[in-house]
Amino acid sequence: MLNRLYVHNYRCLNNFELRLKDKPSVLLLGRNGSGKSSVRSALEILQHIARGTNRVGTLIKRADLYRDRTDEPVRVEVEAEINARLYRYALALEYPQGFRELRVLSESLECDGLGIFSRDRAQVHLGPASDNPNGFRIDWHVVALPLIQERSAEDPLAIFRLWLARSLILDPIPSRITGESSEETLEPDREVRRLGGWFAGLIAHAPATYADIDSYLRGILPDLLDIKNPVVAESAEHRSRRLTVNFRAETHEHVLSVPFAALSDGEKSAFVCALVLAASKAHNPIFCFWDEPDSHLALDEVGHFITELRRAFKNNGGQLVVTSHSEETIRRFSHENTFLLHRKSHLEPTQVSALSDLDIAGDLVGALIRGDVAP
Repeated sequence: MLNRLYVHNYRCLNNFELRLKDKPSVLLLGRNGSGKSSVRSALEILQHIARGTNRVGTLIKRADLYRDRTDEPVRVEVEAEINARLYRYALALEYPQGFRELRVLSESLECDGLGIFSRDRAQVHLGPASDNPNGFRIDWHVVALPLIQERSAEDPLAIFRLWLARSLILDPIPSRITGESSEETLEPDREVRRLGGWFAGLIAHAPATYADIDSYLRGILPDLLDIKNPVVAESAEHRSRRLTVNFRAETHEHVLSVPFAALSDGEKSAFVCALVLAASKAHNPIFCFWDEPDSHLALDEVGHFITELRRAFKNNGGQLVVTSHSEETIRRFSHENTFLLHRKSHLEPTQVSALSDLDIAGDLVGALIRGDVAP
């Protein structure tokens, strides 16, 4: 579970801190431009690092600095509780005068207060620095976290890295999801273009998840018969698959086979939700940030959709963070697990306030429509 996220000098996030301890599900509210997508982007940087992207210039550009402040470091810190152990990871990047890209200033990972590794510019120490005063050196423009070799699957480094790599940072674009795949994965991209590979990866990792996926989808698509993911092309190098969804009404024997690409955006969104629910059960604890998960759903589908998501992550020990502008979604959260992101202007950084700390008169949705929700 993510306890704390701190971001400094990145886009509109300057000295920004989000505390989510003991909150299995959270809603982030805010007007367009308030910083919700910047929070998602900061989390995605950490996810990319854990998945193996180590070149600083690939992760963050000069244009990402808050108001082009090259004299201050970019800082991203995360504190997470995983299997009852507390992990702290911190990364600071600097942009020296005359350089073309950012480089690492410092980096560290701790577990229950004990150092896993620490770094000062190019110098890396494994464990407490006093235990290994010499350490080793690394390119300043490369992040160390994905490069250090873990000793076993039980190594805290491996556990933290896997948790971060398996985190779901989602902003699906249904029209771009075709159902085509060439390999299995448990690490979908933000737009979920590789949904077919994610489906295949989940089934291979935990075959029982097919029943969970099927059960959820039948509640939305009552004429669903089954889901197929057959091989459509094969060579020595790779194998291509294509998702097909079969439908049959109770009163008809005829089966209608529909290529996944031909489904509506709302139906594709339902599939994404089904896979998120299956993933929360298949490899928990899992963290998920989903930017506007309700944007392609009908009003009568949103309530069930959000309730199922919240219940699954609470029951499976994971954590869900969503953003939304839908009143149906907003009504499914309490003031205690809703946060408001706000900026006075584009010249000011994003601020965050727990809704429970604000004086809101009457109905929250009505107050948001009137513009009466402000710190």
